Amino acid sequence: MTPEESAAILPDRSPPGIVTGGDSEKKSAFVAVVGRPSAGKSTLVNKICGEKVAIVSAVPQTTRNAIRGILNRPDGQLVFVDTPGRHLSGKKFNKKLTEVSGRQAEDADLVLYVLDASRPPGPEEEAIAQWLAPLAGKTAAAINKIDAPGANPAQAAAFLEEHLPGLKPERRFPLSALRNEGIAPLLSCLYDMAEPGAPLYPEEYYTDQEAGFRIAEIIREQAINRLRQELPHSLYIDVADMEFTEAREDSPRPRLWVRAFIVVERESQKGMVVGRDGAMIKAIRQAAQKNINRIFDWKVELDLRVKTGKDWRSNDQILRKIIDR
Repeated sequence: MTPEESAAILPDRSPPGIVTGGDSEKKSAFVAVVGRPSAGKSTLVNKICGEKVAIVSAVPQTTRNAIRGILNRPDGQLVFVDTPGRHLSGKKFNKKLTEVSGRQAEDADLVLYVLDASRPPGPEEEAIAQWLAPLAGKTAAAINKIDAPGANPAQAAAFLEEHLPGLKPERRFPLSALRNEGIAPLLSCLYDMAEPGAPLYPEEYYTDQEAGFRIAEIIREQAINRLRQELPHSLYIDVADMEFTEAREDSPRPRLWVRAFIVVERESQKGMVVGRDGAMIKAIRQAAQKNINRIFDWKVELDLRVKTGKDWRSNDQILRKIIDR
């Protein structure tokens, strides 16, 4: 099976603790997942889908694309669209990310608004609530991180009542995505809100991401989790070449060779990525390759390098390439 064929055809594994439905008419819906940076949107989507669909890090604005994760249950199929965190910024790169979440929320059948109960609402949260007001009738809210130190889910609920009054109280759900607690009632609500319809994807899918994109995202995750704080936003991954080799008698497992580049903005940043005696890029490559090989049925061999793309965050052509997928 080629990378194109097996990029998304992966086993469905529903997360533990979620009770599936009965014999009612099947539902289907696209659900846009929106909220501030670091609210836990990607962690929640991964827990719901039972697989690592979106990369996760402690760095805000890790998600740069609309990442689809698919949940299949006897009562239907929900396609969760993880989106970049919305925050107030005039920079071109950040405005592009905000445009992604805007398009997805407007086009989706349902919206899942994720709030961080461990952070007090502020101007960014108020801006999101104001933006969502016209979409409140198709919105449910996840008050996330109720297990975090200092969490105040009552404050988040009061914020929703005041700033998003069109959101029905029975559609607010306190939960912990990290601990997989409180997710089942939220999913039951979303299925109730969804309209009857045929599955949007084959039922064996849990994502529709192409192999090259998934590989690039895993490399980026390993890079941003290892590099200094100012670097994660200054890099992207360019998958330059992929060569697939079918299984043979002397090599029973199919192989995929990948050449990818970590692209930084300035020459001075290359040394940080490479590290002393190449130690940093080696660690990134080994960790990424290990994670990639857990996902795919074929053995992936990764050739990872670093190069400079000067001021790429201001380059419209590059932004379209890495964000407008």
